[in-house]
Amino acid sequence: MPDKKQINIAMIGGGFIARAHSNAFHQVSHFFETPYALNLKVVCGRNQAKIEAFARQWGWAETAADWQEVVARKDIDVVDIAVPNALHAAIAVAAAKAGKMLFCEKPLALSLAEAQTMAAAVRGVPNLVWFNYRRVPAVTFAKQLITEGKLGKAYHYRSYYFNQSGVDPTKGKTWRYRASEAGSGAIGDLLSHSIDMAMYLNGDLAELSAMKHTFIPGREVDDAVEVMGLFSNGSLGTFEASRFGVGRRNGIGFEMYGEKGSLAFDLEDMNRLRFYDATEPPNLQAYKNILVTGPDHPYWANFWKPGHLVGYEHTFIATLGDFLQSLAKDTPFHPNFDDAVQTQAVLEAVEASAATKKWIQLQSK
Repeated sequence: MPDKKQINIAMIGGGFIARAHSNAFHQVSHFFETPYALNLKVVCGRNQAKIEAFARQWGWAETAADWQEVVARKDIDVVDIAVPNALHAAIAVAAAKAGKMLFCEKPLALSLAEAQTMAAAVRGVPNLVWFNYRRVPAVTFAKQLITEGKLGKAYHYRSYYFNQSGVDPTKGKTWRYRASEAGSGAIGDLLSHSIDMAMYLNGDLAELSAMKHTFIPGREVDDAVEVMGLFSNGSLGTFEASRFGVGRRNGIGFEMYGEKGSLAFDLEDMNRLRFYDATEPPNLQAYKNILVTGPDHPYWANFWKPGHLVGYEHTFIATLGDFLQSLAKDTPFHPNFDDAVQTQAVLEAVEASAATKKWIQLQSK
């Protein structure tokens, strides 16, 4: 068997999401056939004690404190950005200029202008954005059914993302609640995932109207956002995202209704997809609660035997596995920075609509 090409990875950041990325780097070769061997070369963080403990736990060979020195290193092939949103642009542009492949957490940037600058910098350089929920097998299967025409003409797309993290007053002291570091609250943190998923499944948004709200006085960012929209395919859309969804830990989901049927999904029951086929005889029409773990479901051949459940971590593994296979074949990978720019454009329109209380038209690609 020929030796695999080694890819040296530098990761900037050592928090929660960096754990998910590190796990994917370790696990991907166990589930996906690629010609690459990933080497966790260096992890970078400002708190030396914490980043050294992180490196020991997750198998990183080295630690560093200065991201600028790290991205300039000749022995680094990939820079993975897993830090607060305000740092994404500077790191991505510097890494792209140094010729590195780029991985970046969502949302891509603080603004559309920043996102566009980042996308321009990495054009021609392999890149991905960790919109990992596209790789939930049930979501990927929903996309397959939609593409096959199982729903026919789309009428409605309903999206929601609720967690209860904002209720905890101590969370207000973390970077996700500081406008200077996060840019926004529920809009960037939660709605960005919902918008990416919606455009993946149902296409571009043409116009929207939005409102946002902050429940805690003095908090710098939004706690909740509501959006109404019209998709380019003529269907209507609604979006809810809130850090005050008491009782929901990580409840992102959608419902989609078309002329031939409907689909429904919720991440808190992530191995199942509900499908209603309106073309069946009336006496047989009913929702099917499909366990999307095979046979013949997305990623079933990569992970476990039919009926054996997958989890949150597998969405990152599948994202990375698909990227490495695309890299080997020199074919486009999605979602990339250009895709994330489209999501950023919607987020900016949401902010503008909430501020002006007006409908906002979105430019077509």
